[in-house]
Amino acid sequence: MEKGRAWGIGFLSNWNDDNTNGNKYCSDVDLLKLQKQQSHNSAGGRSQRKPFSWSFLCGLMLFALGLISLFTGHIVSDVEWYSQRLIKHSFHLKWDRSPREPINIWKSKYSRLYYGCSKRGPHFTPAVRERNSNGYLLIAASGGLNQQRTGITDAVVVARILNATLVVPELDHHSFWKDESDFKDIFDVDWFISFLAKDVTIVKRVPDKFMRSLEKPPYTMRVPRKSNPEDYVDQVLPILLRRHVVQLTKFDYRLANDLDVELQKLRCRVNYHALRFRKPIAQFGAKLVTRMRKMAKRFIAVHLRFEPDMLAFSGCYYGGGDKERNELAEIRKRWATLPDLTGEERKLGKCPLTPHEVGLMLRALGFNNDTYLYVASGEIYGGEKTLQPLRDLFPNFYTKEILAGEELKSFLPFSSRLAAIDYIVCEESDVFVTNNNGNMAKILAGQRRYMGHKRTIRPNAKRLSALLMSRHQMDWDTFAKKVKSCQRGFMGELEEMRPGRGDFHEFPSSCICKRPFVNHRHHNGTAMEDEIDPDDETTSPFEETTRSHYRRDGHGENSSSPIFNKKNLWRASNSIC
Repeated sequence: MEKGRAWGIGFLSNWNDDNTNGNKYCSDVDLLKLQKQQSHNSAGGRSQRKPFSWSFLCGLMLFALGLISLFTGHIVSDVEWYSQRLIKHSFHLKWDRSPREPINIWKSKYSRLYYGCSKRGPHFTPAVRERNSNGYLLIAASGGLNQQRTGITDAVVVARILNATLVVPELDHHSFWKDESDFKDIFDVDWFISFLAKDVTIVKRVPDKFMRSLEKPPYTMRVPRKSNPEDYVDQVLPILLRRHVVQLTKFDYRLANDLDVELQKLRCRVNYHALRFRKPIAQFGAKLVTRMRKMAKRFIAVHLRFEPDMLAFSGCYYGGGDKERNELAEIRKRWATLPDLTGEERKLGKCPLTPHEVGLMLRALGFNNDTYLYVASGEIYGGEKTLQPLRDLFPNFYTKEILAGEELKSFLPFSSRLAAIDYIVCEESDVFVTNNNGNMAKILAGQRRYMGHKRTIRPNAKRLSALLMSRHQMDWDTFAKKVKSCQRGFMGELEEMRPGRGDFHEFPSSCICKRPFVNHRHHNGTAMEDEIDPDDETTSPFEETTRSHYRRDGHGENSSSPIFNKKNLWRASNSIC
C-alpha cells in the first residue's frame, strides 16, 4: 500500500513533466494550423450563436467543481500522508546522517523565540464559591517532594472538574524519606490560595461546624492512575454530592496526561506559578545560585540520582559483585510489584549513568574541565569513591553542602526542604543535566521549557550505555563524535516537544508559545532587524496541530505561527531539525 501511494505520486509528477516537455517540441506549422482552426471555429460560432440555459451552465460548473475537488482531495490526502510518513522518520535521519552545524551546548537558539503562556481563555468561567460548590475535596499526596508536586498540580485540576472546594493537600509523611514537613512548611500556602482564586476555591481546612454536621466521616477512595475527567464525573462526583467530603489517597499521576487545552494551562499555572517555595527556602536557594554566579558567569547543574533506592528500583548492576547485589536486592524488597530482573537493564537504557559516565558524556559534548558544576544529589551509592572520577573530570565541583556549610544545618532533618533547595539551583542553572527520567527530572525539564527553552540535557541512556561500555575500543575523538550523535534529540531543543509525546509535566506543549515579531523601520523607510514584541501573547503553536479550533483571545486568528501544522510539516522538518 505504501509503495502504491508513493508510486502514484511519482507517476503524477512524471506525467506532468512529460506533457510539459512534449509541448516544447510542437512545430511552428502545427501551431499555425491550430490557430487557423481556432479562428475558424470562433467565427462560425459567432455566426450561428444559439440561446442557452443559464441553469444548465451553472449545473455544469458545479459538476466540474465537484470533480476537481474530488480529484485534488485524493491527491492532497496522498501527498499529506506521504509527507507525514517522511517527516516521521526525518527527525531521526537528520540527527544521525546529515551534516549539521554544531549545537550550542550552553543555550538553545530558540530560547528567545518561545516562552511560557498559561493565561486563562475567554470562556474559562470563574471558580465556584465555597458555599455553592459540590463539596470538599481532600487530597493525600504520595512520594517524595516532586512526585507530590505532580499530585498537587493534578488535585487543583480535579477540583475544577468536580466543581469542588479543594482543601490544601496533605503531604506524605510515610514515604522512604520519612519527612514530617507539611504543605505550609515548604510552599507559600497563602500565595497558593490567592493565585488560584479565579480557578478553584481553596481552603486550609474543612470548617469545624461543617464537619460536626456530617452524619458520617469523609469518604476515602483511591482512583486508578491516569483517570480521565469523565471517570471523575462518573465515579467521584456522585459520592461527593452524597457525602459532601471525599478524600482521595495516594494521589500521584491519578489524572490523564491528555486533557482539554484550558485544563492543561491550569496545570501550568499551578506548577509554574502557584507552587512557590516559602521565603526561607527560596532565599536560601537564591543565595546558593548567587555564590555559583560569583565564581563563574555560567554553570551546569547535574541531578545525578545515583542513590541506593534509585539503583534498587531500577534493578541495575554496576559491577560491585555480591556486596552490591545483596545490598540493592534488600532495598528492592520494599516494592512488591516490581518485575523480575533480566540482567539486561543497562543495555535497555533503564539505568542511570554512573557519575563517571555523566562526566565523560559532558566532556565529549564539549564542556571543558574548567566548567563549574553544581551537583544535586542525596546519598550517592558508593560515596566519595563513586564521585571521585567526576571530580577529576570537573575540578570546579560544588554541592549545597560545600556552598552552604553550617548554614544548611537547620534544613538537614527535612529531605523535602533539601530537595527544594536543589530544585531552585537546578532551575536557575544555565544548563541542567538529568541522569534519569524521574519526577524531578520531568518537572524541571518542563519548567525550563516553559521558561524559554533553557538548555536541558537528558542522556540517551539506551545508546550511551552500549557506547560507554565499549569506549576503550576507540580513541577519544571517535568517542566524542559518537556521543554527540547519540545526544541529538536529547538536548532540550524545540523539535523534541511534539504534541502527545511523553508526560505533560515534561512536555507542556499547550503552554509554550512562539513570540510574535514586529518589523520596525527607520525613519527613512529601511527595514530594521525584527524585534520581539514582549506585550503580545500567542497561542501555543503545538496545540494548533491537534486542536485547530483553539485561537488566542482577542489578538486575531493567525497571529501565532504554528510550527507543526499540516501545511508546514515538510518545511518545519528542514528548517528546525
